[in-house]
Amino acid sequence: MELKKNPKADVGKNSSLYFVIGLAAVLGLVYGAMEWKKYDKSNEYDVSMNVEDQLDEEVPMTEQIKTPPPPPPPAAPEVIEVVEDEEEVEETVIESTETSQEEEVMEVEEVEVEEVEEDISVPFAVIEDVPVFPGCEGASNKKQCFQDMMQKHIRKNFRYPEIAQEMGVQGRVNVIFVIQKDGSIGNIRMRGPDKNLEKEAMRIIQKLPKMTPGKQRGRAVKVPFSIPITFKLQ
Repeated sequence: MELKKNPKADVGKNSSLYFVIGLAAVLGLVYGAMEWKKYDKSNEYDVSMNVEDQLDEEVPMTEQIKTPPPPPPPAAPEVIEVVEDEEEVEETVIESTETSQEEEVMEVEEVEVEEVEEDISVPFAVIEDVPVFPGCEGASNKKQCFQDMMQKHIRKNFRYPEIAQEMGVQGRVNVIFVIQKDGSIGNIRMRGPDKNLEKEAMRIIQKLPKMTPGKQRGRAVKVPFSIPITFKLQ
């Protein structure tokens, strides 16, 4: 027995038509989705500007400083009276201060002018009469004798400070002192590499004897003198 299909039961009869219809429907949906636009709800804003509110600003009141008006000029006198110069003025008589030969002239006593001694300081190298060291009174060259006696005095009283020896300090101390107008020694100044050496140089100079003061033009003057004292370790 042969089986026959019912033409109404044939499923694939109009399949191509259905495919075209479905494809067109899908394309329509896609196109509609792409062209779909959505707008936000618009809010109504009051963009008008109230100019009157801005102009109503409070302006601070400024106080005007009133300057007082200048005083009025003095009023001119209405009538000017002319006063006649009738009063007599006594003339002042100036007497002459010149003396006549008949007047006695008083004698004026002589005024004594006291001489003020000037504090003059003359260097040892240029002074006329150098200070005389004790023992140089009879020397022909007192300047050379002074220097020789100074060296002798330094060698006699020289003593190397022990603390300077332990520290290995040595060097030269430059000493400046002044032979005063009375022959004493004063105003001692010195500079050296160490305080202990300066202290020893001060002790040596302070032991100098009193001398005959130096003279310039026959008058005693101060005489500054400088000498170096060398401290050297053996």
